[in-house]
Amino acid sequence: MNQKLTMTSRSLERQVVTNFRASNLAKSDFAGVTAHKGQFQGSSLHGSDFSGADLTGSTFKGSDVREANFDGANLTDCSLSALDLTNASFNKTILVRTNFSKSGLDGAKFTGVKLTDVALTMTNLRKTIFEGCLFDGVDFKHSDLSGKCFDGQSFIGVKFEKAALTDVSFKGATFKNVSFQPGLTLTKKYYRMIKTICFDGATMDKLTFALLKGMDADLSKVTVM
Repeated sequence: MNQKLTMTSRSLERQVVTNFRASNLAKSDFAGVTAHKGQFQGSSLHGSDFSGADLTGSTFKGSDVREANFDGANLTDCSLSALDLTNASFNKTILVRTNFSKSGLDGAKFTGVKLTDVALTMTNLRKTIFEGCLFDGVDFKHSDLSGKCFDGQSFIGVKFEKAALTDVSFKGATFKNVSFQPGLTLTKKYYRMIKTICFDGATMDKLTFALLKGMDADLSKVTVM
């Protein structure tokens, strides 16, 4: 019986330590902490440092996370949807099944990151920075990527379905099983948008190449693997 009580108290202690709902935690130091399934909903975390932290399974929905530092953090299975991540930093962050949908990512910077099965749907990404990233199974559905530069980056099993892609640059990028489907029908407007995308020097598999060729994309400088 005592052993069961001890286990229960330890479980409750862990729940208390990781429950930061509706808290004022601006510029807090969480660097290197382990907080699995942490509850940060509706909190002020402006300028907080989460570098190197293991936040697996944590939820930040509805929080102010502007200028937060997530460099080297583990954000596997985390929910960062519907919140403000303006100017947040993600350098070599572990992003696996992380949900950023509907969040404000102006000025947010992703560098040297492998994004695996990450959701970036219904999000304005025009002012988000991606450098040296590998996108594996990422979903950009209904997001605005107009004018983005993805030069030299890799895309595997990525979905750009119904995304705004006007003037996007994929110079020297690598594509494998990537979908650019607009939905049920290909409109003239969608055809015009596809023609503005730069694929110069890109390498892609035969299926992705055939899909884009059918949309009259300019693939004259593409290498098929």
